[in-house]
Amino acid sequence: MDLAEARDFVSTHHHAVLTTMRQDGSPQMSPIAVAADGEGRFVISSRETAYKTKNLRRDPRAWLCVLSDGFFGPWVFVSGIVDVLSLPDAMEPLVDYYRAVSGEHPDWDDYRAAMAAEQRCLLRLTATHAGPDKQG
Repeated sequence: MDLAEARDFVSTHHHAVLTTMRQDGSPQMSPIAVAADGEGRFVISSRETAYKTKNLRRDPRAWLCVLSDGFFGPWVFVSGIVDVLSLPDAMEPLVDYYRAVSGEHPDWDDYRAAMAAEQRCLLRLTATHAGPDKQG
């Protein structure tokens, strides 16, 4: 599977599990919502205080397993390197992320205030590999 196919899949399937590495080298997994941004990165909203964010600041490697809404069915695996975009620079990309996952928000001022209060950031995964490449 090429990266363009993975991005196409993510445009209509947003449920995923993100894996990062803990300080001791063991995996830490989080259920997340994912979208693709205009630059082809896989983007995830997080909090500055979340373990996944702290893990990625220390070790930027990440793995995503993006699932069909019904769980069983097609799925995509993506791996790559993450950069963390913090507020205030993250605010408008967080708006774009919300639109990609959920559509229009009823009150964008309220959304922006919540993002600031929750200390939100945007995790941007630049993918180096996508799969599956083979069926078992």
